[in-house]
Amino acid sequence: MKYLALIFALVLGSCARDSSPPVQQDNACSILDQRNGWLKDLQKAEANWGAPVHVQMAIIWKESSFRARARTRKVYFLGSIPNGRISSAFGFSQALDGTWDDYRERTNSRGARRSNFGDATDFIGWYMQNSNRSNGIGMDDAYNQYLAYHEGQAGYSRGSYREKDWLVRVAGQVRNQAARYEDQLQYCT
Repeated sequence: MKYLALIFALVLGSCARDSSPPVQQDNACSILDQRNGWLKDLQKAEANWGAPVHVQMAIIWKESSFRARARTRKVYFLGSIPNGRISSAFGFSQALDGTWDDYRERTNSRGARRSNFGDATDFIGWYMQNSNRSNGIGMDDAYNQYLAYHEGQAGYSRGSYREKDWLVRVAGQVRNQAARYEDQLQYCT
């Protein structure tokens, strides 16, 4: 019986994945050292969609802090009664339900999950390519790619971000983080 319990624990442990976010999130090499396969996922999205690795990483850094099951905060009615969440954003990419469904339909990726890093990077690459096509945003322009990512392509083209000083500051953070990641990635082994 003791051996059966041990085997069960080993099997269960092998199925479990480390869902904690990587530490030292300001260091691209550290992140990729901690998560086997992530670089390959990022590079695949870059090859498929033209989305540079450092820009993808900066978007994920800001959107979810590299947390697979990230969600928006809860809202409360009368201060204490849970009343849902701010939005349906979920996972590494913080994609909304409708946008994620559109991605899965248009790319024939029906089994894609927002909590899967490879699926999330593919989504981000797809979204960035759409922003490039619809608004002419350069694929390496982390600042404007993030604004379009946050506001949607239509919102970006209307300039909705111009009314949101906080969002413009956040886009600057994403641009700066992307630049850091780009510099660091040259030295990863």
